[in-house]
Amino acid sequence: MQTKKFFNKIITGDETWCFAYDPETKQQSSERVGETSPRPKKLKFQRSCIKTVLIIFFDFQGVVHKYFVPEAKTVNIEFYKGVMDRILKRIQRVRSAGFCYRVFFLLHDNAPAHKAASVCQFLTPKIVTTLYHPPCSPGSSPPDYSLSTMLKMKLKGLHFADVAKIQETVTDELKKVQKEEFSAAFQKLYDRAKACKYANGAYFE
Repeated sequence: MQTKKFFNKIITGDETWCFAYDPETKQQSSERVGETSPRPKKLKFQRSCIKTVLIIFFDFQGVVHKYFVPEAKTVNIEFYKGVMDRILKRIQRVRSAGFCYRVFFLLHDNAPAHKAASVCQFLTPKIVTTLYHPPCSPGSSPPDYSLSTMLKMKLKGLHFADVAKIQETVTDELKKVQKEEFSAAFQKLYDRAKACKYANGAYFE
């Protein structure tokens, strides 16, 4: 079993949609009304068609790199190679020691573009070790514990006029995230990995 020091060397990435309007959850709307208030009539709203894709990489210390995918662009293999180039340059700037000695690991999910042969060929000569999530184990993704979920909850119920305003708000929200929250995400990843090991392949909640 890997030690916690190993997990502190991981830089993980994720892609998430951010909408101009995303309806509140039932729990959020009920909290806003209050327990003693009469139940209001509810209208059914849908997510806005105006949206943007955020690609973000972070480690236990905080955000390493974020990038909003330009409109009309698709995160395909060629595009993701460009993302890899940008993230490596960013790691060199903000995690210089780890980059110099290559004591970091990139953790992706199993999206086809992430695992493509040409992406691996791009990273191999740069001596970058890439990790992938175990199949059928969505609970082993640090973004699931923190940024993606947190951002979606922060944006629910808000209205934005355009993509630029969404991106501005997301950027502001990311600046508010404390280092302890990133550290907690990797602690949960570590705990989950231990649970998977002790379960020996058996199903558990």
